[in-house]
This record gives sequence, structure tokens and C-alpha cells, in this order.
Amino acid sequence: GSLAEAFEAANEGTTVTYNPTGSGSGITAVSEGRCDIGLSSRSLKEEEKSQGLQETVLAYDGIAIIVNPENPVTDLSLDQIAKIYNDAEIVLIGREAGSGTRDGFESITGTEEACKYRQELTSTGDVITTVSQNPDAIGYASLAALKDTVKAVSVDGVTASEATVKDGTYKVQRPFVLVTKEGTELS
Repeated sequence: GSLAEAFEAANEGTTVTYNPTGSGSGITAVSEGRCDIGLSSRSLKEEEKSQGLQETVLAYDGIAIIVNPENPVTDLSLDQIAKIYNDAEIVLIGREAGSGTRDGFESITGTEEACKYRQELTSTGDVITTVSQNPDAIGYASLAALKDTVKAVSVDGVTASEATVKDGTYKVQRPFVLVTKEGTELS
């Protein structure tokens, strides 16, 4: 929002329309020519690149693995996280299909098609609220969205922070990219 306003102020006569949806729909809109730039919180897949889509990495985001503050667990290995998300004893909270956060989380932990979610929620805020209300729940959420109602566990001994995402030591992270189509002029 504020980025769009600043751009319009600096470029007289331009209008920026921003429609916040999941990563999948932004990518589809660019590929079908319905918008100039799509925002995605995951990398483009090979088949998307073969359709002429290009990505420009804007930033990297850590995906924090969150538990209820009453939970005594403070650290999990990637392997343990994968096992948890393949096991229904613990209450698994995740995002809906098409979410970049879910896509990033599942590809890093190797749990695509295997996660047995108890609840699939359509926003980061809902994931945080749900985990904060259930001592048996585990979820994942963008690092920037964390609140003190939940506790982020370290992964393989590394705490999720701006610094560890930047230097690559925190493994559960994904890029924020601008998606454009090759050979297509921006309107």
C-alpha cells in the first residue's frame, strides 16, 4: 500500500492496483497477461519459467515454526519437523493450498502431499491465533508476523531472525519475488 502510494507520487499519471491473494494466483495472472507484476512468496517452478515467466528476488523471509508458549519444546531438527507434519497426534496447523508460505514450508521439510493438517487456514494471523489457543498445536508463519502469543522454536539449533535468514543459516526460508513475463512491456 505505502509502496504503491510512493510510486504513484513519484510517477505522475500512474495508478497501482494491488490485490493481495495467494502466490499461485499472482503467478497465474501474470502468465495470462492480466497483470504486469505478480508478487510471490516462493520461487518459480521450472514449468512456470518455461512459460516465459521471470523472477526478481526482492527479499528473503524466514518461516518461523511456532508452538504455544506452554509447550516446553524450544528446538526441532528439520527431520523432526518433517516427522511431526506426517503424524496426526500433534494438532497440525497450516495454510491453504496455493499459499507461498505452505509451499515454502513443505518443499524445505520434504512434506509435500503428505501433511495431515487438522486445520488449513487462509491467513498468517489465523495460524498464529489458532496455535496461541492450543497447547498441542504446531504451525508455521512468516517471521515478520510473529507475536508474543506464540513461541518460535529454533531449527537445527538456529533461531529464526533477520540475521540468520540473511546469512542462510536458518534453513526454513523462502524468497519474496516479483514475477514478470519475458518480452512483455510493463503497461
